[in-house]
Amino acid sequence: MTQTPPKVVRSDEEWKSILTEEQYRVGVKDGTERAFTPGNYQDEKRDGDYHCVGCDTVLWQSDHKFESGTGWPSFFQPASEGVIDTKRDFKMIVPRTECHCAVCGLHQGHVFKDGPPPTGLRWCINGAILNFVPREEG
Repeated sequence: MTQTPPKVVRSDEEWKSILTEEQYRVGVKDGTERAFTPGNYQDEKRDGDYHCVGCDTVLWQSDHKFESGTGWPSFFQPASEGVIDTKRDFKMIVPRTECHCAVCGLHQGHVFKDGPPPTGLRWCINGAILNFVPREEG
């Protein structure tokens, strides 16, 4: 069983000093990047891990990624148990389930019940809040 790393707590000023404006807007202020934003990892096809920009925790893996056609990177499950927290989001007319990094709390995106097997879930994630680390070949 994988243990979640210790919680990372930062002040608003600390977040502003380590994140770009877009990462701050998305991760701290629960924003959403535009669909099909260049560089958001939607088209990333290499094997590797997707780390949280706020704490470097591996949250998502290429083995769990799929093409959803939504314009955001989509995964059918997190990298391991306990790395993602969820809460209900009532910002839109229809309630949604918002997801955050369980270690540092940065907003990742939302999870929907329209994904592929084996989970049937689509974790729709903002690429701005991720760092992709390719796996070593060989």
